[in-house]
Amino acid sequence: MLAVVVPSCRKPVHTMPATAPTLHIISDSTGETGYAIAKAALARFDITAPVLSVSVFVRSDADLDAAVTRLREQPGCVFYTLASAEHRARLMAEIARLDIPAISVLEGAIDTLSDFLGRPPLNEPGRQHRVNDAYFERISALDFAMANDDGALGPRLKSADVILTGVSRTSKTPTCIYLAYRGIRAANLPLVPGRSVPPAFMEAMASGVPVVGLVASPGRLSHVRGQRLEILGDRGLDYADLERIQAELAEARLFFERHAIPVIDVTRRSIEETAASVVAIMEETRRKAGERR
Repeated sequence: MLAVVVPSCRKPVHTMPATAPTLHIISDSTGETGYAIAKAALARFDITAPVLSVSVFVRSDADLDAAVTRLREQPGCVFYTLASAEHRARLMAEIARLDIPAISVLEGAIDTLSDFLGRPPLNEPGRQHRVNDAYFERISALDFAMANDDGALGPRLKSADVILTGVSRTSKTPTCIYLAYRGIRAANLPLVPGRSVPPAFMEAMASGVPVVGLVASPGRLSHVRGQRLEILGDRGLDYADLERIQAELAEARLFFERHAIPVIDVTRRSIEETAASVVAIMEETRRKAGERR
């Protein structure tokens, strides 16, 4: 578990114990890039309680002064993304004075692209978060995912980029939402025992919309469904019954096999890993479709 401190850029805050290893994320934008890279790197180490001290939207001298003050109060490893050359130089001077490790998380990638493209980068912070066509595509994909969640399907299903299907509690909805953040219009069709899939689904699949089946181990599904019943306050249903779940999974696998639907077992996968596998299947489907043309 990461303990995250997100203080105001103008009010230094020091609340975590000095014994906890501290990573500072300093960004002139949302800090998402540095945060994601820090989390990925920390996953390789056996650290129980790392602290992430995050300074975001560091765009003025005062903002940088506040971030530097936090570094002085609680020195630690620094992950930073700053477009301003002046602010980078000031930060690096302070880092050198404190003798602490630091990395510009985008510098290598930007330098490589600059060499490849033959032109220097634009020194404008937050360009990846601008409200542009890509942003509106993500919002549209999110609207689509929510409108086509849990079988709320209709004629729009043919306009999906991908359809996720499977028995209840196989992470279909969160995966669709995660894909929507990447601008992918994902629909969700639950497989209900004893109920035929809607004609709209079969028509969409026949028209070439990629379909991916999601499964999980009976034990995991029983556990997750049991938790769901506790939340709903209803223990009388056989929704979490292991034998029922095994029968549902067997029926679902037969359905996937009958329609040549690729399957992802989400038992030990995170939402991010499942989404990455879905995207890989989509790319493979497009490649094969192109070869047939």
